[in-house]
Amino acid sequence: MNEVIIDNWNSRVNKKDTVYHLGDFGFGDVSKIVKRLNGKIVLCLGDHDKSALSCKELFEKVTPLLNTKLGNTYITLCHWQMKVWAKSHYNSWNLYGHSHNKSTPEGKSFDVGVDCWDFKLLSQDQVTDIMSDRPDNFNLVRR
Repeated sequence: MNEVIIDNWNSRVNKKDTVYHLGDFGFGDVSKIVKRLNGKIVLCLGDHDKSALSCKELFEKVTPLLNTKLGNTYITLCHWQMKVWAKSHYNSWNLYGHSHNKSTPEGKSFDVGVDCWDFKLLSQDQVTDIMSDRPDNFNLVRR
């Protein structure tokens, strides 16, 4: 499975791209895998990332959670699905990976893990398209 994910990753990611990995990077010596992957990797830690911490210098950044912005859209990147998150009442996004396609996305909260997408990474454009069809964030959106 590792080889499939590495091949899929490198077919979509250029050396200068940034990939936001939302946790559970791998088990064992993940440094050998990280060194084979294109791009800069920002890792939002998951519950199975002890081995990734031992080679954190290979990542662009390692953090439990990241709040960022894409255009005018605020995004919270985290390993886990959240019920509320930063600016969720303004229809911001929560992208996560932990659930392995077994939880129901609500509002602008969405599982982007590769195991939901035929072991392929989603591009920024794909995520934007998906989120444009997602409903508003529950009853939290300010009117």
